[in-house]
Amino acid sequence: MAYACDICGKGKQFGHNVPFSQKKTNKVWKPNLQRTRIELDGTKVRVKICTQCMRTLAKYRDKAVEKAEAPKAEAKA
Repeated sequence: MAYACDICGKGKQFGHNVPFSQKKTNKVWKPNLQRTRIELDGTKVRVKICTQCMRTLAKYRDKAVEKAEAPKAEAKA
């Protein structure tokens, strides 16, 4: 299983550490991956996603909840 986000595909990036002496050493930057459960087609699935995708999912989940609650609030008024 690759070290990558299951949603956006973000994975490891490679580069160099470059100190004052200019002695380059290899460096790996890894995404902040979290194992979490999300609901897909009515079933909960365990996925590895980066924290940026977690924020995006939370943002749209909150907007979906607001839209779902809006007709209920109008019906009461």
